[in-house]
Amino acid sequence: MIYDILFFTHTGAIKFERKMKQEGITCELMPVPRALSSNCSVSARIEFEGESVDLIDSQIEKMFILKDNHYELVYESPEI
Repeated sequence: MIYDILFFTHTGAIKFERKMKQEGITCELMPVPRALSSNCSVSARIEFEGESVDLIDSQIEKMFILKDNHYELVYESPEI
């Protein structure tokens, strides 16, 4: 599955990218897609077949699955 992940800060996005690389998961940082909104203008796109809960950390604001060119919210931080 393809995930688009939004962050609270730029630093959080960079930390997440490093974490994914350490785990062998390809992670592309990019601008937040227009269809989504975020406190931070940077998002990450990854392809991951495991459970989305395994990806969640304190840096993540929201997580979406990209299905048929539509975004489906799968996680939203309780801090929002």
